[in-house]
Amino acid sequence: MDDAIQWFARHPVRFDASGGKGGWYVDPYCDPLCCPPEGPFPDRAAAVAFADAMAEALREAEREPDAAARLDQGGPIALIGAAGRSGTALARALAARGVSFLPVVRDAAARWAALGLPGEARTADLRDVAALRRALSGARRIVSTAHARWAPAILEAAPADAVFVFMGSTRRFSRWPDAHGDGVRTGEAAFLASGRRGVMLHPTMIHGAQGEDNVRRLAALLARLPLAPLPGGGRALVQPIHQDDVTRCLVAALRREWEDARAIVVAGPAAMPYRDFLAAVARAAGLRAPRILPVPALPLRLLAPLTRLIPRLPRIGADEIRRLTEDKAFDIAPMRAELGVEPIPLEQGLALTFAPPHTSA
Repeated sequence: MDDAIQWFARHPVRFDASGGKGGWYVDPYCDPLCCPPEGPFPDRAAAVAFADAMAEALREAEREPDAAARLDQGGPIALIGAAGRSGTALARALAARGVSFLPVVRDAAARWAALGLPGEARTADLRDVAALRRALSGARRIVSTAHARWAPAILEAAPADAVFVFMGSTRRFSRWPDAHGDGVRTGEAAFLASGRRGVMLHPTMIHGAQGEDNVRRLAALLARLPLAPLPGGGRALVQPIHQDDVTRCLVAALRREWEDARAIVVAGPAAMPYRDFLAAVARAAGLRAPRILPVPALPLRLLAPLTRLIPRLPRIGADEIRRLTEDKAFDIAPMRAELGVEPIPLEQGLALTFAPPHTSA
């Protein structure tokens, strides 16, 4: 199995325009004459992401030989938000494990088809309970990577015996009220009071997802600024989690038989001051660690709208500045105990994000 893991870890992807179905493909570990390549995928990044998902599925099978069987025994899975970042990452993970699922997207099923992943998408606007009920028909397990504010609608539309895995956000713990955090709190309260079974996972800041711009936007900003003005000198704590670990938590949650409704924080292995996080991002991106300029939060919040007027400078919102003043550090003992996931260190995750492209096979 080690040989197969290494095969997919080397990203055996290639572009093939033959056969009238051009696109990027992942070559199989065995003889292509007996096992066709996976694909087509819309671009090289999507093919590489699927190869990574295959490698992780094989590692899991090596650690837990019965893991895939247990995942497949819980009944049909409906995946809401399947075309979003976390939804697509989970869809790849399920497909790599040979687990079928029903992708549910808001609109444009063609967008799902273009991802090159199995399953015919069902469309449902989450504001339309009747359409959502039709889309979720027959599902025994429902995982939603949509915003947690939609939890009440999903609970109403779901089959009576369904088990749920919701994605929330640690924004629900922020002392600064905003629509995002308020929506997560509302969704969590509805789920915990519903009498249904399952879990809501609250991730911290996610980095490393295909198309995610948290750390890349930060690196772009660091490349243009001679120093980093931070409220309080950047001493507030952060605890980012890599997308691969979020996906592993979602898979683990789907595999488990929940007896009630719970909420669990999923985060990186250790909290650190934001200034240290900034330095780690700079190193991973090949930049010099920035000098830190302590600045009161209020002037930075007033100046934040000006970032929209400066060419090539990433936009920064006043609310983002305000959140830099509060600690975001969490106990992940429940994550480890309930889900069995040990998150990777920040440096390892950043190395994956900023790794140079592998040569195609």
